[in-house]
Amino acid sequence: MSERAAHRRPAAVLEHGAEPIPGLPEPLPPGERILWQGRPVFASLARRAFHLRAVAGYFVLLALWKLVTGLYDGAGWAAAGLDAFGLVVPAGLAIAVLALLARAYARSTIFTITDRRVVIRFGVALPMAVNLPFRQIAGAAVALFRDGTADLPLTLAGPDRVAWLHLWPFVRPWRLRHPEPMLRAVPNGAEVARILRLALEQAAAARAAEVPPESREAAAARTGPLAAAA
Repeated sequence: MSERAAHRRPAAVLEHGAEPIPGLPEPLPPGERILWQGRPVFASLARRAFHLRAVAGYFVLLALWKLVTGLYDGAGWAAAGLDAFGLVVPAGLAIAVLALLARAYARSTIFTITDRRVVIRFGVALPMAVNLPFRQIAGAAVALFRDGTADLPLTLAGPDRVAWLHLWPFVRPWRLRHPEPMLRAVPNGAEVARILRLALEQAAAARAAEVPPESREAAAARTGPLAAAA
């Protein structure tokens, strides 16, 4: 990537050809270095983005409802149980499709944090790369989970936005008007959050050094330490 591309507004671009570096559509400019790369954890992505547990729970409740209503209507245990058992096939198909999608996204996605930007490469049929220079990141948050993974949503500065649907599933839920790209189901989440926090702080300090003294405090405040995600 050129220096000019490094500081342009956030944009999703179609990847062309082979990647010079896994997860990056173009070589890094001189002086830029990768601090961390990784993929989302499949099990965590399946639970939190594709809601496998919620879907499975829905079918369990639906089966219980059919069993109870069948018994209430006078059907025997065998007939009511057979009616409820009929949900096994559609439930299995729904869960299998969601699990396959989660697996495909987990395998095709690479998160990259450099000392100048965050890049999210994702997509199954149509791989895309979202370039997020630190200059365009107004803030970051972190949500840690018991399995050691984390979600790291990024608040973007300026009026330019990437469409919520274009970013899914790597976007903060329900932030439709102001979409927040999100590193989702990140392994070793606490350590990656620390790496991102330090990189943002160092980039903010470097930007503050480039502006007049009276403006440095405001420039440094644009990107503070990671907050807890709601």
